[in-house]
Amino acid sequence: MTEQPKVAIVTGAGTGVGKAVAQILLRNGYCVTLTGRRSKLLEAAASESGADSKVVFCHQTDVRHAEEVDSLFDAAIERFGRIDLLFNNAGIGARAVDVDELEVSEWQAVLETNIHGAFLCARRAFGQMKVQDPKGGRIINNGSISAYVPRVNSAPYTVTKHAISGLTRSLALDGRSHNIACGQIDIGNALTEMAKPLGEGVRQPNGTILAEPLMDVHHVATSVLHMAQLPLDTNVLFMNVMARDMPFVGRG
Repeated sequence: MTEQPKVAIVTGAGTGVGKAVAQILLRNGYCVTLTGRRSKLLEAAASESGADSKVVFCHQTDVRHAEEVDSLFDAAIERFGRIDLLFNNAGIGARAVDVDELEVSEWQAVLETNIHGAFLCARRAFGQMKVQDPKGGRIINNGSISAYVPRVNSAPYTVTKHAISGLTRSLALDGRSHNIACGQIDIGNALTEMAKPLGEGVRQPNGTILAEPLMDVHHVATSVLHMAQLPLDTNVLFMNVMARDMPFVGRG
């Protein structure tokens, strides 16, 4: 009897970390739903993977809105029948300014995407994993180095990534009785469009500007793949993968 392929949903899959993870999952036998706000980028990422159209599905979604998340999960389940993996990756930052100079709307946008959106996706994945046969699945949240320590002028992003760690721990605990594992990958300085400015020079706590080391985003993708391929009785609760020489150990 042929084993059924695992089924994954990757949010923020059109660029950066999400794109790299979606593509490595496709190349390793997963059926993958790529989702994000820009459909053209999703289609391009799917096409670049070289995957058969039978195993890839693109669905435009803004994870801030419950009705759009519901539509995403309904469509993905209709297409592939179940969900074995959610990579909860969609996230944004805000302008690097003092907190009193930040518009309240900017603060709210970061919270709505990074926390509320992650919760909405986890909520639907958890519910599906509870009732499907065979039961269970895995949720991997994209945290950050900022889940531990902040960068200068990064309060909204830092607050959300600390919150993601709480979400990860809660899901890991609550998922035990349902054969659901939840872990978090905390990434430092992967070379993506979002992180590219770090390599050009970014303000440090002492006021200097430093061009920080970056690593190939492929190493993030292989790390997520490792977490995803573990049996459900085994969990990487937190993994930190980072550019070796970035200013994290000793930051501040």
